[in-house]
Amino acid sequence: QIEQLAQSIKATEGKLDILVNNAGGQFPSPAEDISFKGWNAVINNNLNGTFYVTQTMAKHFFIPQKHGTIVNIIANMFRGFPGMAHTGAARAGVENLTKTLAVEWSKYGININAVAPGIIKSTGLEQYPPEFLQDVEVTIPMKKLGTTEEVGWLTVFLCSPMAQYITGETVYID
Repeated sequence: QIEQLAQSIKATEGKLDILVNNAGGQFPSPAEDISFKGWNAVINNNLNGTFYVTQTMAKHFFIPQKHGTIVNIIANMFRGFPGMAHTGAARAGVENLTKTLAVEWSKYGININAVAPGIIKSTGLEQYPPEFLQDVEVTIPMKKLGTTEEVGWLTVFLCSPMAQYITGETVYID
């Protein structure tokens, strides 16, 4: 499907300038209760999926074009991710992938960065039990949840010419 997507973009647009990897999927669970199947599903989606899409789009577009911008949306897992070990591990892998590819692919004019949102008010929160988010706002310096618009503005900045000298960085928005 990724190869088909690249071919479709090539046929309809001819080029690709920006890739934002924002796919993700996880479920709250203590680490001891995560099954092998659950672990593998999250790692495959969040880490492997990001790599496969990034590599395919780089080979088809960014490397031959000698330019491109990639932003990986990860998660704020700076102090670990209790109750979400699977996605924390996957997102840490994407953060390292971001740094590694930034160094390897800078010779192709590719900028690659990551955005690490904290708790963002979105439909994604509906799958978590109420106790997971109880009183969480008091632990946040701004005393509120972030918004999807705030994450979007940061992402747009990293895709803009204003960020052309930034690569390999993770920007926390929390």
